[in-house]
Amino acid sequence: MSYRILTGQIWLETNTFNKIPTTLEHFRASGLLLGNEIPSALRGTHTTLGAAFEAAEKFGWTLSHPLVARATPGGSVTTETFEQLCTWFLGGAQGCDGALFELHGAMVAEGYEDAEGEILARLRDMLGPNAPIVVTLDLHANVTAKMAANASALIAVRTYPHIDYYERTWQGARLLDRALRGEIRPSTVIATRPMLGGLDGGRTQIGPMRELIDRGEALEGAGEALVVSVCAGFELSDVSDVGPSVTVTADGDSAEAQRIAEEFMDYAWSTREFVSFPWAGASVAEAVAMAKSGECGAAKPLVLADTNDNPGGGAYGDATDLLRAMIAADLQNAAFYAIFDPVAVQAGIVIGVGNKGRIKLGGKHDPEGEGGPLEVDAQIVSITDGNFRCHGPSFLGGGAMQSFGPSLMVRVGGIEVAVISRREQAVDLAQVTSLGIDPLHCATIALKSSHHFRAAFEPIAREVIMVDGRGMLGSEFTYRHVRRPIWPLDDITL
Repeated sequence: MSYRILTGQIWLETNTFNKIPTTLEHFRASGLLLGNEIPSALRGTHTTLGAAFEAAEKFGWTLSHPLVARATPGGSVTTETFEQLCTWFLGGAQGCDGALFELHGAMVAEGYEDAEGEILARLRDMLGPNAPIVVTLDLHANVTAKMAANASALIAVRTYPHIDYYERTWQGARLLDRALRGEIRPSTVIATRPMLGGLDGGRTQIGPMRELIDRGEALEGAGEALVVSVCAGFELSDVSDVGPSVTVTADGDSAEAQRIAEEFMDYAWSTREFVSFPWAGASVAEAVAMAKSGECGAAKPLVLADTNDNPGGGAYGDATDLLRAMIAADLQNAAFYAIFDPVAVQAGIVIGVGNKGRIKLGGKHDPEGEGGPLEVDAQIVSITDGNFRCHGPSFLGGGAMQSFGPSLMVRVGGIEVAVISRREQAVDLAQVTSLGIDPLHCATIALKSSHHFRAAFEPIAREVIMVDGRGMLGSEFTYRHVRRPIWPLDDITL
């Protein structure tokens, strides 16, 4: 029997403290794809959709692929945008026997605090109570009871940086095939604790996150659970169901699945204060001093991670403090990725390649909190349309095309600065090489990213320094919608 399977992607991690709403234009800027645009773009890539196409061929499925929509983490999705995405995606569900697709798990929309739970509830109503619905998630998902109730299986990635979406989709495809053939009837339970954060922010190198993932895989291997997913949550979403969770997918025995989930969450609670290393370490001055002292004769670059202005966490991506300090220190053979500033890009295009001119960079979204605009005399070295192919291991890679809109590389003294028209953190070497920057021969590379950069840039670095610069992620946030009491905002004893 041939089955018709719904696949696709709706992906956004929502930082509700970001004051700029996410609209359809943000999804379009990231390369929104509809229907027949999808196979030629993603078939043969090491991505979620690449795996789905391969699985369809292996299992003889017919795929319905109405929508691939991803936007850089940002503010809450407008109601109009959310409804349009749902219309496109769910319009492809008619006549489907099951589903295998990707959500982030921490998307918030106006009117829908649990946006992914709403998508899954609508899909469940359309497909009926027995159709298998398998969803892959980011491990920073704020998983809800509504999501677990309406999905047959929730499969979170197990690496941070996230380099296993392809593998998790194949795991889901095998489970879906078994469910379609009647071998299993998967259902999912969830456990949480009153935690805003914990699990070391999702780091999977060492610590409780690594331990729980390993324990979950052992249970899967022994046949004691179909899937065990551990999510660290995304604490910059000010919503009721924020925080870490464990979901367990079982065939039949939901009581045992719930016991496993609760046991795992007990461990997450008991280790909630564990931090493998500080997210923001050196001050801007300290980091630049280290870069200056080591730039002569450096065989590999020193990587400076500007974590508080990380677009991957929903920050604005145009803070200037670190770049300003690098220029003041007259760093040589250095690179900076990137200042998000479409206006500066257009100004650079007017100046023209090879010419020098006065250009104002960044500091536009939160001038007081991010250092304000930085006016520099710069040479315009390259101008591109921002289109390139990523081959790195992280989530933007896998052979897929990416675009950050019209982009520049400008030279200020000894520093090559990338200026882009669409916000995104640094995760792939192609982001810099596409502009003409050679990362292998830089003495210093400054990147706006908190952790995902490590997949591509740590292997080429002589050392990585986390930088505590100004940016919205270093702000003090006032929570109004999280469930209370919750750690660490309240004193709690369980």
